[in-house]
Amino acid sequence: MSAHNIRLEVMKAIEDKVEGFIDSYLVPIEKIWQPTDFLPDSQSDNFFNEVEQIREEAKELGYDFWVTLVADTITEEALPTYESWLMDVEGVDQHDGPENGWAKWVRNWTAEENRHGDVLNKYLYLSGRVNMREVEITTQHLIADGFDIGTDRDPYKNFVYTSFQELATNISHKRVGQMAKKKGNTLLGKMCNIIAGDEMRHHLAYREFVKVIMDQDPNGMILAFADMMKRKIVMPAHFLRESGGSIGTAFETFSNCAQRLGVYTAQDYIEILSKLNGYWDIENLRGLNDSAEKARDYLTKLPSRLQRISDRMKIDEDQYHFKWVQANGML
Repeated sequence: MSAHNIRLEVMKAIEDKVEGFIDSYLVPIEKIWQPTDFLPDSQSDNFFNEVEQIREEAKELGYDFWVTLVADTITEEALPTYESWLMDVEGVDQHDGPENGWAKWVRNWTAEENRHGDVLNKYLYLSGRVNMREVEITTQHLIADGFDIGTDRDPYKNFVYTSFQELATNISHKRVGQMAKKKGNTLLGKMCNIIAGDEMRHHLAYREFVKVIMDQDPNGMILAFADMMKRKIVMPAHFLRESGGSIGTAFETFSNCAQRLGVYTAQDYIEILSKLNGYWDIENLRGLNDSAEKARDYLTKLPSRLQRISDRMKIDEDQYHFKWVQANGML
């Protein structure tokens, strides 16, 4: 049987578990937080006073911080791209009726993620610290340009990617929130922290998908994992560009900001890989074929190899001036 057919069989075999994953890792819509829980109430007489407080607190945050927060927001706002990509994955069948397990997961995951860009976008707008039109142009470009994360339609590779990426976004949002709180911006700190909590739940879900598949098809899953790490896990905003720029040109400069700020670093990448190796118990998998054994060997040695590279890396200290934020963080 071909690898493609095996993947489809495995996806079908575990589809009946997806309802349980939804119950375990997602929060019912009527109970979960909504953006307006954290933002000034526009129906309140106190609305303008609360907006003024946001604007005052925003003055304490530096240039690299605003660039990172803007890029995080844009990444969250490009959600239509991610949903359409996941709906096209093998085994996810949105045409198989509304109760198809995998399609139902993607829709419900998307619904939770949608609130992140919503709350951050409104906060940026109210803060008065960024050029919202430039932000909106970048967001439209990112959705229009799409993305290619190197997974094709392979569910195994896509679940490796999302396991990794959801933890990366958890780390980024959590650290941005900690920095905001340290500067006295408790509202933004709370927003970023609760977004980070959503991302952690999503990470735990995708991590579990991989574990369940590993039990069914360890050879196929470990080959997919190794293939993704050889390609490197690219961020969903790797095609980021500003107005007038070409595709992907803004991503490296944003990454430098995040690295300088300590929000998401090469060290985090290594630690996420090590955690996934450990949770999926890569070292102790048994009954692998020769190709999978080589893949396992590659994965177990990769953190040390990446650590040696990371130790030699230098962070670019040059501050690129984005159109989203003026150099002094003020408009």
